[in-house]
Amino acid sequence: MSTVDGSAGPDGVELYRRIRFIRRFEERSIELVQSGEIVSGIHPCIGQEAVAVGACATLEPDDIVLSSHRGHGHLLAKGCDPGRVLAEMAGRATGIDGGRGGSFHPSDFTAGVYNATGTVGHGAGIAAGIAWAAVRAGEPKVVLSFFGDGAVTQGALLEGFNLAGLWKLPVVYICENNLYATTLPVETAVAGTITGRGAAFGIPSSTVDGQDAETVYAAVQQAVDRARSGGGPSLLEMRTYRYHGHHTFELKARLSYRERAEVDAWKRRDPLDIQAERVDPVVRQGIDDEVERQLDEVVRFAVESPRPDPADAQEFMYADGFRPRAGVSL
Repeated sequence: MSTVDGSAGPDGVELYRRIRFIRRFEERSIELVQSGEIVSGIHPCIGQEAVAVGACATLEPDDIVLSSHRGHGHLLAKGCDPGRVLAEMAGRATGIDGGRGGSFHPSDFTAGVYNATGTVGHGAGIAAGIAWAAVRAGEPKVVLSFFGDGAVTQGALLEGFNLAGLWKLPVVYICENNLYATTLPVETAVAGTITGRGAAFGIPSSTVDGQDAETVYAAVQQAVDRARSGGGPSLLEMRTYRYHGHHTFELKARLSYRERAEVDAWKRRDPLDIQAERVDPVVRQGIDDEVERQLDEVVRFAVESPRPDPADAQEFMYADGFRPRAGVSL
């Protein structure tokens, strides 16, 4: 694989490794939900891994990701420590946010993951603000903003698009269109098209096969290169699918808003299987075995980590002082 400028991108083996790791991370996380170690439940991204892996493979270490409530794959693909991510999901003190963010609102500034917004659609405006600040500071950063199809009906998303388009900010907006906003089918909720919303603000917009990591990588790399060179934002609608429910609550609720035939049809285009076909079987088996060993250690670290001390519950709730930026007079 190579980027549009001819530089080397991640090879197929590495893309498979990352997809496999996220798939098994999510499956092991579901087991911890069922055993009670993760008490809040999670929003699994199983079936959507190619979007996270392909998109984040285009980024430099200093680039920034804004995630969504279905964001574990984004965090892992951007380089967050998996043990600390799982510890965060399990509410442990060793988590990336000390157990305070959980599965829903994690952040890791050391890896360039600024937040995961549970308030649907609001990440677009935050992404525009972060990109604007980077431009003002002369920093060549690109911001990836992930959101789902449910977000495209939110006004805050369109406000973010407007600012990014108006100021030509280095943002790549990635809509993971998995066809359902919780249980609401996208065709019953979204007038017009998703890409049409970006086009209305002068933002180049296109639809991408979100089940193929290499296709995702190529599309996002082009958008990232454009953003980094001053060309402004892009919107990419990733057509993808989640194989599990919206939330692990559905393991008990057994909701019936999807036809079994639809799920099975999408599973025939499993992103893990698509990438697996590009990897030698012997190499693939070695990767699978290595991933299991790594995840054994990740799970052990998370479940054996201490829980936060209740005495510290109010720490980090308030700012500890007003600090104006250098050169600002009051």
